[in-house]
Amino acid sequence: MPSLLHALAENPALPPELLQRLVDAAPGDEFLAGELAHRTDLDPRQAIALAALLDDSPYGLAALGVPVGDPLAQPALAIALLDEGRGRPEWALALARHPDCDTRIKLASCPGLPDAVSDLLAADGEADVAAELAHHTGRSDLLRTLATHPEAQVRRGVAGNEATPPEPLASLLLDEEVGVRERAAGNPATPADAAARLATDHLFVRQALAEHPGLPEDAQRLLAEDEYPWVRGNLGLNPATAEPVLRRLAADPDASVRRQVAQNEAVPLDLLAALALTVRIGPTLLDRVAAATPDELAQLAASPEPRVRTLAAQRRDLPAALRDRLASDADAKVVKSVAPHPGLGPARLADMYERFGSQVAATLATNPDAPAGLLDRIASAAPPVTRALRAIARHAHASPAALAVCLASADARTAEGAAANPALPVAMMAALIQQA
Repeated sequence: MPSLLHALAENPALPPELLQRLVDAAPGDEFLAGELAHRTDLDPRQAIALAALLDDSPYGLAALGVPVGDPLAQPALAIALLDEGRGRPEWALALARHPDCDTRIKLASCPGLPDAVSDLLAADGEADVAAELAHHTGRSDLLRTLATHPEAQVRRGVAGNEATPPEPLASLLLDEEVGVRERAAGNPATPADAAARLATDHLFVRQALAEHPGLPEDAQRLLAEDEYPWVRGNLGLNPATAEPVLRRLAADPDASVRRQVAQNEAVPLDLLAALALTVRIGPTLLDRVAAATPDELAQLAASPEPRVRTLAAQRRDLPAALRDRLASDADAKVVKSVAPHPGLGPARLADMYERFGSQVAATLATNPDAPAGLLDRIASAAPPVTRALRAIARHAHASPAALAVCLASADARTAEGAAANPALPVAMMAALIQQA
C-alpha cells in the first residue's frame, strides 16, 4: 500500500485536504516526500515541512526553492541548481576547488560553466573529472586539448561529444588505431591484463567516434570494417553515416548491427523495408518512418509483407483513409500497431477487439478515444491482460469500476497507475490513504 501512496502523490487531481494528509504521512518515508516535493500546489508551510525531510535529495530541495548560503557547505544543492540553470557563477568556481572528487565530477556535467571553471576542471588531477567535462563541454578549444589527454576515458568523452570539431576526429581515430599497438608492442614485458585494458580502452574510444555526427566518410569506411559489432552498430545508428556505408552495414552478418541501421533516422526507405524482413524491429515508431512523407507511408502500407505494413501503422498522424485501411488489415500485428491511433471511432475500435481480442487489447486500451464501455470489457476479460490493465489504469476515460479492478490488481504498476489517475474518485483516494 505505501507504493500506492507514492503514486497518489503524483495525482494532479488530489484535493487540498488529502494532499495535507500525505504531507503529514511523509516523515519516515523519504520517497513519498520526494514525490510530493515536485508538486506545484504546495503551500509555503507544506514546502518547509517537506524540505526538512529531504536533506539527501538535492533536486527535491531545489524544486522546493530552498536557498543556498555557502555552496561549499551545500554542494549537492548548489550543483542541482547549477544543473538546472538557476545557480550563481561564483558557486561553480568555489565548487571546482572542492576537495571531494565526486562533487567536481558532478559539477563538470553542468551546462554553461564559466571558462575559468572549465579550465580548472580540465586540468584536474583526477581523470574522471576531466572525462566528465570532455563529454559535456561545448568549448571547441578545450575539446581539442582534451583529445590528446593521456587517459583513454577522457579521449572517449571527447569522441562522444557532439560539439567536438570534425578535424580532431580523424586524427583521434588514427591515434587510437596505432597507439594501443605501439604501447603494447613497445614493451614486450607488458602484462596480459594491461594489454587487455589498453585494447578495451581503444574499443570504447572507437565506439564513441562511430556515434559522432562530424566523422569524415573515410573514417566511417574504416569503422564499418571494425572487428567489433558494437562499433559497427554505433556507426549504423549514426544519422551522419554516408549512404554507401549504411548499405554495407545493412548486409552485416550481425543482426544487432542491421537493427541499428533500421533505427537510423536517415536510412533509405527501400533499405528499411528490406531490413524489416531480416531483423526483429518490434512495436516502435522508427525515426525514418516518423519523418516519412504521405507518399512514402502509402508505399509502406501497400507492401505485401505485414512486417513492412506494421512500420507505417506505428505513425499516429496517418491520413484517415490509410489509417482505416490498416485498422481493417487481416494481420493481427498490423492492427495491434495501428490500434492506438486517434480518430478510429468507437465502432471501429470495437470491431478490432471483436476480431483479435487479447492480441490487440493492450494497444486498444492506450487509444485516447477508447470509450469507457470498451475499457470496461477489456478490464473484465478473463484471464486479464496485464499490459491492457496498465493502460486502462492511466486512461482518462477509465470508469470507477475499471479503476477499482486496476487498484485490486496484483500487478504493482497497474495499481500505481490507477492511484495516479486524475479520474480516480475522491472517495477512492481517501480510502487508499485510510488503508495505509
